Amino acid sequence: MDFAVLGLGDSSYAKFNFVAKKLHRRLLQLGGSALLPVCLGDDQHELGPDAAVDPWLRDLWGKVLGLCPPPPGLAEIPPGVPLPSKFSLRFLHEVPSAGSEGQQVAHPDSREPPSELHPFLAPMISNQRVTGPSHFQDVRLIEFDISGSAISFAAGDVVLIQPSNSAAHVQQFCQALGLDPDQLFTLQPREPDALLPTRLPQPCSVRHLVSQYLDITSVPRRSFFELLACLSPHELEQEKLLEFSSAQGQEELFEYCNRPRRTIVEVLCDFPHTAAAIPPDYLLDLIPAIRPRAFSIASSMLAHPSRLQILVAVVQFQTRLKEPRRGLCSSWLASLDPGQGPVRVPLWVRPGSLAFPEMPDVPVIMVGPGTGVAPFRAAIQERVAQDRTRNVLFFGCRWRDQDFYWKAEWQELEKRGCLTLVPAFSREQEQKVYVQHRLRERGKLVWELLDRQGAHFYLAGNAKSMPADVSEALVSIFQEEGGLCSSDATAYLARLQRTRRFQTETWA
Repeated sequence: MDFAVLGLGDSSYAKFNFVAKKLHRRLLQLGGSALLPVCLGDDQHELGPDAAVDPWLRDLWGKVLGLCPPPPGLAEIPPGVPLPSKFSLRFLHEVPSAGSEGQQVAHPDSREPPSELHPFLAPMISNQRVTGPSHFQDVRLIEFDISGSAISFAAGDVVLIQPSNSAAHVQQFCQALGLDPDQLFTLQPREPDALLPTRLPQPCSVRHLVSQYLDITSVPRRSFFELLACLSPHELEQEKLLEFSSAQGQEELFEYCNRPRRTIVEVLCDFPHTAAAIPPDYLLDLIPAIRPRAFSIASSMLAHPSRLQILVAVVQFQTRLKEPRRGLCSSWLASLDPGQGPVRVPLWVRPGSLAFPEMPDVPVIMVGPGTGVAPFRAAIQERVAQDRTRNVLFFGCRWRDQDFYWKAEWQELEKRGCLTLVPAFSREQEQKVYVQHRLRERGKLVWELLDRQGAHFYLAGNAKSMPADVSEALVSIFQEEGGLCSSDATAYLARLQRTRRFQTETWA
């Protein structure tokens, strides 16, 4: 067997590209013939893994074409010539009498639960800001009506929402490419076994394609610039695009695109001659599809039948670009106002990574700073409705009067004896206080519940440093309250994780 091994790794790790090296050696031991030395892509290189991968791939194709030359009449596609597009896009000059414009959706009262192929168009009931007017971040509590949808969910499940691009971005994109948003077209696959995108109707309007399908506000990848360079008729613009798509140009591409989070539509506006010349056939090859976004469900069907609630932090930040960077889905959701008329949002539900105990007498400890508290509200509502009152919540925020989500609800449950609430307000004193500090303060309670009463421990929130800080706090509690040595305390935590008594759900 002829073989070649390409490894992607990071030389800051002790076992840099360990798997690729071991696989290469083992294949040689088994009698394989290496076409090339093993390629070790390194994320720490100033040009990234591509510095090693690019020359290796050139050598690989030389070897492969030597072993398996193209048949007569079929030549290698030269550099700078694009592959044929996956689809041909045919504009319609006559408007069909009965167009199929629209999204394939799950019909109300359907017995089949909605899915990505057939989402449910859920009416939005309310869209309420739950942070104070002077707070730096806009956080929304959004409620949907799921009556007749066949949707069911339990605490810990997530809802997936298919967002749309803003009308302003759609217009900007169409102007850059010289497209008529109202023009209808049909898609035809170039290969007989190729499948058409299921989310696009036939026929489809350019407006629907751009607003519902093409992710024009994502940060483009290197492959975007490679294809764009092939399609460019403008010498100066093509030269720059080729530089961005080369291994040597990756540092400059990072500074131009990745660091400031420049979007596809902004790049196209920076290369106007190229954008205006893009053949419509290549739109689906050039621009990725909009992916659905997942949100923890923040309500229980036992407390709110036929309703589904989510807690959404609207993503907005500034880079060196004049226009603020905005999260596609959160900004789109925040812009919807059911008070101005009916609003429907395509969504469906899938199981989440958190599973709460079925035994009624098992206590739960939940750590949810910020919007990480969302799945725990669903769990607490569900457990209280089932008369399960042994619930401990560690909640962290900045200010009690600005971002203390569901404050009144938690306090009412405390009065009823259904919840032990331990809040941490990080900005209300000179020394910042986070949930891990409150955990240590209540270490005796945490150890008693975990070791003596078999409690389950849950953690949800930002993946940056909080999970490691909480794990460190737990190990400290096991040492101080349980009398364990450092290694035994770490092993105890690992055992909780292995037996699913310690579960996490984090996001970047």
